[in-house]
Amino acid sequence: MRKKTATKLYYSITEVAELTNVKPHVLRYWETEFKALRPKKNRAGNRTYRSGDIELIQVIKTLLYDEGYTIAGAKKKLLQSKTNPAGKGSRKRAEVIQALRKDLLEMKKILERS
Repeated sequence: MRKKTATKLYYSITEVAELTNVKPHVLRYWETEFKALRPKKNRAGNRTYRSGDIELIQVIKTLLYDEGYTIAGAKKKLLQSKTNPAGKGSRKRAEVIQALRKDLLEMKKILERS
């Protein structure tokens, strides 16, 4: 019987694509557009994503796909949320965080099954 392990420290781009339902080429493109999304690369040059990177990807995905922001609008929104975390959008931000938690719990279940 395989022992269930804690959440991994690093994820490959393939794993992140599967967990977030965002294609790898889109993830690579977002790296060029969003300064905060900069996964490390291992010795072989492969991207290694951490849980914080995955959370940011979920936020970007929500802004772009669910809330209808453009890339420029999503960049501005992310910058505003960093500089003014208790601002006007705190309720909406709380909803996004709650949705992210739900998504992360679902991802954890998927990882525990594999």
